[in-house]
Amino acid sequence: MSFAARRFSSSVSRNMSPLGLSAMTRSITCSPMAVCHFSRFCLPMRSSGRGLSTAAEADDIDIDSVAYGFMASQALFTALETDVFDIISTAGEGGAALAELQKATGITAPRLQTLVTSLVGIKCLKRNSEGKYTLTPNTARFLVTSAKYYYGDYLRYQMGRQFYHRMGALPEVMSTGVAPSYASWFSDPEVAATYTKAQHNGSVATAKALIKRLELTKATSMLDVGGGSGAFSYVFCGKHPQLSSKVLELPEVCATGNTIKKEQAADVQERVAFIELDATSPDWPVNEAAFDIVLMSYISGSVPESIIRPLYANAFKALKSGGRLIVHDFMVDDTLDGPPLGALWALQHVTVNADGLGLCPAEIVSRIKDSGFDESKCETMEMITGMTKVVIAHKS
Repeated sequence: MSFAARRFSSSVSRNMSPLGLSAMTRSITCSPMAVCHFSRFCLPMRSSGRGLSTAAEADDIDIDSVAYGFMASQALFTALETDVFDIISTAGEGGAALAELQKATGITAPRLQTLVTSLVGIKCLKRNSEGKYTLTPNTARFLVTSAKYYYGDYLRYQMGRQFYHRMGALPEVMSTGVAPSYASWFSDPEVAATYTKAQHNGSVATAKALIKRLELTKATSMLDVGGGSGAFSYVFCGKHPQLSSKVLELPEVCATGNTIKKEQAADVQERVAFIELDATSPDWPVNEAAFDIVLMSYISGSVPESIIRPLYANAFKALKSGGRLIVHDFMVDDTLDGPPLGALWALQHVTVNADGLGLCPAEIVSRIKDSGFDESKCETMEMITGMTKVVIAHKS
């Protein structure tokens, strides 16, 4: 179930499929998913009373930045949709004038100036003394299609076209508890294809970051539960020629995954196979005690809370003795006070998983223990800084 989603932090290594924890990624501190980091775009103007701004101290909310943050998100998405960043990049170090942008985009009305002015305001662009526009460093690194760490498609298609609009339903879902499930959402082939393709690059980055932290030289078999495009399987099998992987996914997602599989190296294609299945099904079409690794990335927070423990129980049955369950997902700290992006991603999931659980390591470990794993051997690590964590459980 391609419940993935990745955020990489521009300040850390997000390469993630996190991030590279370094240069491989955009620096996991940036956050692909976090399309808007409230306080980044607000230029505080302090005054007495309500004054002109709600800019606040570090331990207080800047109401304006939070409430108006959606405008910055849409400015960024619109720039991606209209190729503004690519056009400016192509213009070179000298930048592009408004007239060049108008000609290239075909938008000659004053609204284009309004857009680029807002992009300057939120620091996507800079405007020089000659009136030409250039890219800021993070824009050049992550939002230009030719850039090594580009993940604009993830923001444009998954965030801008899908999740952004789903979040508008949050008040109603919170009150009624009525929301579509990922399975029903992905029953539409177009929705499933858009989501899966957009998620792919981000997941590849995270997978490259995660594989650096795992010892897999003796593993020969992996079960990738809800593996989406197969990104983790492609990366893991590409790195370890002895490893093969089965990807359990919804039928519509498998269709897109098989298309993406054709782009992989021939030997990797031979060792990765898709199996159509809703992973929340009580029975998985795999043999018991057959796998060295069971991977669940972005699954635990995308299913109803009542399904999580059975998922882990199925993983336990599928693993060989000594095998590992790897759970990667959006999580907050056990203290339940942040980080903000981990909390907000959990809230976003509510709009397509009304009965889901906001995750933290302790919640994962308690359910892993109840499924037969040795709690004392569980490991937890930060993955995408401020957004995701990994919990690793061992089967004795």
